[in-house]
Amino acid sequence: MSAAFTVRIDEAMLGALDQLAEKTERPRNWLVAKAIEDYLAVNAWQVGKIEAGITAADGGDFASDEELARVRMKFAVRE
Repeated sequence: MSAAFTVRIDEAMLGALDQLAEKTERPRNWLVAKAIEDYLAVNAWQVGKIEAGITAADGGDFASDEELARVRMKFAVRE
């Protein structure tokens, strides 16, 4: 079941949306719904990872000094 709601965007964004709809041969509504779907999926994943990290930290699950040293060496700038 779908529901309708109104979103206000500026003219430039509307123009870009219409151009994309034309080029992809997709309706404007489909593009907007897909964008929202993708946004929600990415943010749900990110929030889940953050919550898992907080749970691990609250449980005392931290990297050891040796693990941190390996990561620092891996990304250290060498001249």
